[in-house]
Amino acid sequence: MNNFRELIVWQKSMVLVEDIYSVTSTFPSQEIYGLTSQVRRSAISVPSNIAEGFGRNQTRDYIRFLQISSGSLYELETQLEIAFRLGYIDNKKYIPINSLALEIEKMLSSLIRKLKEKLKINIEVANNHFCLQSKA
Repeated sequence: MNNFRELIVWQKSMVLVEDIYSVTSTFPSQEIYGLTSQVRRSAISVPSNIAEGFGRNQTRDYIRFLQISSGSLYELETQLEIAFRLGYIDNKKYIPINSLALEIEKMLSSLIRKLKEKLKINIEVANNHFCLQSKA
């Protein structure tokens, strides 16, 4: 993979941002500096951290940024539920957005798990290589 734009999780996160901007445009005007702003910032953070982590040269950094992205997603899910409970979002809009967020959550968890496994294997290989060199 040469570019973060090729990551399906990033692509879906961008769709989520578009959906969030659409749904928050109908929030009450008194929420523009409150919940509207907070929801939008959380949504933007998800693909932004995926992209930033992808651009890092180390797997550990990438994992850390994916974890930040995941945290922003949990924050977003909570804010969406608050908006739903306050009546700012109806069921028709809430369910598909929440479903997309849950799908992204699973994808991020899977990507983090796979990168951690890769990192563990690389560390084991490096340790074995070092031990072989030390014995020589």
